[in-house]
Amino acid sequence: MPFFKHEQAIVDSNNIGDGTKIWEFVHVLPHATIGENCNICAHVFIENDVIIGDNVTVKCGVYVWDGVRVKDNAFLGPNVTFTNDVRPRSKQYPLEVEKTIIEEGASIGANSTIIAGNTVGKYAMVGAGSVVTKNIPNNTLWYGNPATFKAYICKCGEKLDSVLSCNRCNKSYILNNDNFIQEKSDLTISQKCSRPL
Repeated sequence: MPFFKHEQAIVDSNNIGDGTKIWEFVHVLPHATIGENCNICAHVFIENDVIIGDNVTVKCGVYVWDGVRVKDNAFLGPNVTFTNDVRPRSKQYPLEVEKTIIEEGASIGANSTIIAGNTVGKYAMVGAGSVVTKNIPNNTLWYGNPATFKAYICKCGEKLDSVLSCNRCNKSYILNNDNFIQEKSDLTISQKCSRPL
């Protein structure tokens, strides 16, 4: 199924995936890429050097600037703000914009600001109104100004208990030596055997 474009949207790009819906007053510049089955809500602006994966939701009022990469199944809440220049001046342009990466399955709450050059990890969640000033690891919940770590969370979005298990879907996680959270079912046999008891 080809993508849907509201009659009051401006879509200059030919790189739009099947099943994507682009609503009124959206402007997509010519070199932007948007994957399949995305929902791009009203009043969104998507600049040229932007790649949005499959099954992404971009709520109203989000401006996605050059250098932003949004991976599959991510959620950008209403009025999420991205930046791409950490030292902005009028009529002075950086030689290269900072890259900001929203990893697979991550969710960014309404009115959050993501400072240029940071990565929000897989299945991480940023609470509404937060200011992200550093990289956010996978499966973690952060909020505040500046955003700080609050909890480990499951892929389903539920907070993990003290032994890193999810009471909603029964998944279990471990922390490796780099404080990186990983679902136990994702471990290889050699990883399981090498862990201390």
